[in-house]
Amino acid sequence: MAFTAFNAALGAQQGRLQPAGFVPTSGDFAFVLGSDAPGDVHDLEVGDRAEVQQSVDLTAENFVRARLRLRNAGAVPAGVNWEASITIDGAKQASMLLAPDRTRDRADMAANVSKLSGVHTVGLQLELVAV
Repeated sequence: MAFTAFNAALGAQQGRLQPAGFVPTSGDFAFVLGSDAPGDVHDLEVGDRAEVQQSVDLTAENFVRARLRLRNAGAVPAGVNWEASITIDGAKQASMLLAPDRTRDRADMAANVSKLSGVHTVGLQLELVAV
């Protein structure tokens, strides 16, 4: 597997880890899709993304929720931005953009799944998008 900006430091600054940048609200671990170390620089293009997915039975559920802390680099090129999304079967159901050089906590990003039943693939995605 080739190393990318999203898998070059798994277990140290990316993936499931005890983050240095903040204390998770429940438990000792968080899942880091970008990097826990400020100042990491990588060549990225619009459409580059990292995602974690899980199969979930949504039959009795009304919402899928995520608690997020987003930290954007100070040097994001004009016309692009980071977008965090909850995906269901690959389709974005809830999302938010993060302004350059900003940290934002989102206590409850939610996707309405009340009309779904059965097992679906639920994901949390971080993507570089054109704005």
